[in-house]
Amino acid sequence: MTKAGNDLVVENANWKFDAQVVEVFDDHVSKSVPLYHETHELAASISDFFIGDGSVAYELGSSTGQLLSVIAKRNQHKDIRLVGIDSVDSMVAAAEQKCAPYKSISFARDDILTFDYEKCDMIFSFYTIQFVRPQKRQELFDRLYEALNWGGAMLILEKVRAPDARFQDMMTSIYHDYKLSRGFSAEEVMGKANSLRGVLEPFSTQGNLDLMKRAGFVDIMSVYKWVCWEAFLAIK
Repeated sequence: MTKAGNDLVVENANWKFDAQVVEVFDDHVSKSVPLYHETHELAASISDFFIGDGSVAYELGSSTGQLLSVIAKRNQHKDIRLVGIDSVDSMVAAAEQKCAPYKSISFARDDILTFDYEKCDMIFSFYTIQFVRPQKRQELFDRLYEALNWGGAMLILEKVRAPDARFQDMMTSIYHDYKLSRGFSAEEVMGKANSLRGVLEPFSTQGNLDLMKRAGFVDIMSVYKWVCWEAFLAIK
């Protein structure tokens, strides 16, 4: 057992989004991920081009509902439905409480791999697909492509691996420096990294592009990049 910041106690190669994580999730992730709130605002701005009256949009791995609350606020003048999907009961409960003021938002306690998606105009996935088993990712992308209406879009933000070992060493060092600058101790940085072994499996930029292209996406653009974090916008 070791520390991972925010009083979290974790085990090697066994990171879980359990009750202790839910309690500190928003603070922990906002300190861990560069430009966390700014990328939410970016997602809301992009939604202007795809979400209109009558639209359905999904968020995969909606956690505490922070992103959906920003999307809902941006689109509060429209008649839309926003559905957050998360497999953790305590996350769904926290999200329902946070998003209670927004009638356009609902949540499903379900698995994004087997969820029965209806046709939709936009899909958001922030820091979620990196936790899906690699052998299941193509199947997920295929299902998401089928769920989108023609002209709809998928916006995903993932941790990404570098194209070779030299760049990967640089990216890892820079990211660890970032976390130290945000108040995490060296023990907490390494404790979190060790707990994510075999749990968080990032693909490279090219690996993510290949998944989207095999699913059927042709129009794909990188809309944000910070060292080892990248967002992709893919339009059907």
